[in-house]
Amino acid sequence: MHVSRTLRKESKMELPLDEEDGTFTNISLADDSAEHLSRLPPSKVERGHATMMNADMDAVEAENQVELEEKTRLINQVLELQHTLEDLSARVDAVKEENLKLKSENQVLGQYIENLMSASSVFQTTDTKSKRK
Repeated sequence: MHVSRTLRKESKMELPLDEEDGTFTNISLADDSAEHLSRLPPSKVERGHATMMNADMDAVEAENQVELEEKTRLINQVLELQHTLEDLSARVDAVKEENLKLKSENQVLGQYIENLMSASSVFQTTDTKSKRK
């Protein structure tokens, strides 16, 4: 007859049940006392430890809240700067277009003025030697 009995948790040790028939029983060395202790009311030390842990957790939570607010503020600032950059970029593009348009108009006006000057007798070059004779 082979008896095999497994109790909970990790480490197990095999002990002979009966040396004559060579059967073994698995015995767990796991700490089942944790279940038993969890049913006991907490001691003053445990309550004090829990209070300190709660205070520490509150401090960590407050610190996390401050970090979250700072991250949110920075994200909003970055988004605002991105929008400002987009606006400035659009403005630069508009100014470039206006500049090209004005350069083109200036070339047309310059050519027009040259044509008028060449057609007018007022702006013709005169030969002063031929008039004096």
